[in-house]
Amino acid sequence: MGSIVVQGLGKAYRQYASKWARLAEWVWPGGGARHSLHWVLRDVSFSVHAGEAVAIVGMNGAGKSTLLKLITGTSQPTTGQIQVQGKVAALLELGMGFHPDFTGRQNALMAGQLLGMATEELLALMPDIEAFAEIGEYMDLPVRVYSSGMQMRLAFSVATCMRPDILIVDEALSVGDAYFQHKSFERIREYGRQGTTLLIVSHDRSAIQAICSRALLLAQGQVVRDGEPEAVMDYYNALLAYKGEGVLEQVLRADGRTQTRSGTQEAVVESIALQDEAGRPIDEARVGAQVVLRVVVAVRKDVPNLVLGYGIKDRLGQVMYGTNTWHTGQMIEAACAGQRYEFCIRFPVHLGVGTYSVQTALVDRDSHLGANYEWRDLALVFKVVNVDKYVFDGSAWAEPVIVVQAL
Repeated sequence: MGSIVVQGLGKAYRQYASKWARLAEWVWPGGGARHSLHWVLRDVSFSVHAGEAVAIVGMNGAGKSTLLKLITGTSQPTTGQIQVQGKVAALLELGMGFHPDFTGRQNALMAGQLLGMATEELLALMPDIEAFAEIGEYMDLPVRVYSSGMQMRLAFSVATCMRPDILIVDEALSVGDAYFQHKSFERIREYGRQGTTLLIVSHDRSAIQAICSRALLLAQGQVVRDGEPEAVMDYYNALLAYKGEGVLEQVLRADGRTQTRSGTQEAVVESIALQDEAGRPIDEARVGAQVVLRVVVAVRKDVPNLVLGYGIKDRLGQVMYGTNTWHTGQMIEAACAGQRYEFCIRFPVHLGVGTYSVQTALVDRDSHLGANYEWRDLALVFKVVNVDKYVFDGSAWAEPVIVVQAL
């Protein structure tokens, strides 16, 4: 079983004012330092227990890839310690280590040997590697003729041909076709069920929340959030639009879930309720029933445009459906301070049995990355129950018409 312990980790690179400064420091080391240090990571500490699935998220330049390189030993830390127990398989960079003039088969052998596998093992596993990669005759052609998706297929197939104690994946699965992405994530999930420790860097929220039980958020080289994926991803989403003004906070609800709220507060949700067709407030809806989401918005400062967005999320935080009044052509122009608006959103509950939440967004355009007046996750929580439908599985009620006839 694999585990990872990171303590006080830091990574800095030397920066020189010019190539001559670099040369002078090398030729005359007694003349003092002629460089400054650029810290990519600083004082990073966390542990990943055996069998745990952890995601690492953050903006570009946050230090995610550098952290994985330090953990796998392809780069050395400036400060701190890393303890890794167990056999590690890593997919850090697409086709890393592949020679463009060698065939896929030859590169598979070399890549497998770099992962610590014997030639005899690799030869025995080659049929499985070929079958999983599904690149056909390209297996015996030079890698330089491969597309990026084909390189990813081969690299992933080699890295996961034997179940490792620790599997580390850095964004590589974002390349390639949807079919192979689904196939790869299914293998990752299966290895997780068998006890492999997973460390994954990805921007795919659905994949993270489906696979991982925990997420770390890196910002400016430091861990700023460490917790369950929904709360961390909600905070990350808010951080993307945060410009240093207004609110950015997380509050622990009575039900134990973490609510994220952000925005400049020029407009806010004053009240939100789910109602049945008779207008009565409900916290439980039947599968297939017609309901109304009623949202009252108060404008605190003049805004040029006002758009309400909403999304319905399942218990894992994955969005089942979402849209906004920009897309529906119902944007409010020149909303003045003191005005209040009521939005009534009528929809059928074509959802599976379970607990769902509503997120709201008050923005000026089609997303919260422009002007974010208020973004609120877990603005409302409700249950869906099956009272009068036959038993079905899944997150959506998609009533079929089944015709059965004897032939």
